[in-house]
Amino acid sequence: MTNSIASNTLPSSKPYHHGDLRRQLLDAAANIIRDEGEAALSMRKLAQEVGVSRTAPYHHFSDKQALLCAVAEEGFRRFRVHVSFGPQAHSSGETNAALSPVLDEATIRNFIRNYIDFAVNNAEYYRLMFGGHLWKSQQLTASLKDEAHASFKLYVDQVRAWQQFSAKEAAVDALRYAQVSWSTLHGMSCLLIDGIYLDSAAIAAMTDTAARMFWQQLRGSEFSG
Repeated sequence: MTNSIASNTLPSSKPYHHGDLRRQLLDAAANIIRDEGEAALSMRKLAQEVGVSRTAPYHHFSDKQALLCAVAEEGFRRFRVHVSFGPQAHSSGETNAALSPVLDEATIRNFIRNYIDFAVNNAEYYRLMFGGHLWKSQQLTASLKDEAHASFKLYVDQVRAWQQFSAKEAAVDALRYAQVSWSTLHGMSCLLIDGIYLDSAAIAAMTDTAARMFWQQLRGSEFSG
């Protein structure tokens, strides 16, 4: 990235104030992880990539662990925007906005596709968001915990909203439903990220099957493949 150094400044001197430096550091860290892997990321390499002094990143992140937690936090924020947590119900094509929202299988399918799309196309974030080396660490930041828990709580709330919009109320526990369905999507996403599933037709069929399963469970009806 171009360094904003005046022409009369010594080449070895690099500026600390570099626009929104924290944002640039987070973006650059994610890019390094995406292109070269997490092991290639270091605070020194990050400073070089952004074009600041070696000490500048430490004004925002105490060490690499704190940096990784911050990247994971950013991932959860982007995830919530991409997946668009919310009832996502519609009014069956009617123009009358006063009609009660209707939930159908397509709503669930759209949610699943958005989830998997985010995971596959943002693997540099997704792996950190659910990486065991972060979550098993004794140095997990409180802010990362807050972001992760907020995302899951939003999903539980969405499940409850789906239940309200469902034409048939099912006796399903929203928390357990959220845990099992999220785990299913996480497993599918990891298989796709790791290249184990590559057949686009199979992926589409898996997505449709998952949507049918989730939908029928939400309605309390028997699953039929």
